[in-house]
Amino acid sequence: MLKWALIFLVISLISGFLGFSGISAATAGIAKLLFYIALVIFLIFLVLALMAGSAIF
Repeated sequence: MLKWALIFLVISLISGFLGFSGISAATAGIAKLLFYIALVIFLIFLVLALMAGSAIF
């Protein structure tokens, strides 16, 4: 998912450079949303891993 966020970020930068501000804003919003979703999933897995690690000891 982080890969897709970076792809949308690059598309946003290129379209912004070429003057397509509407497309640039839309893809930047999608990139931001995907980044936050990836961050939340990472934190959930981190908490689950810490809980599983403490259950072993």
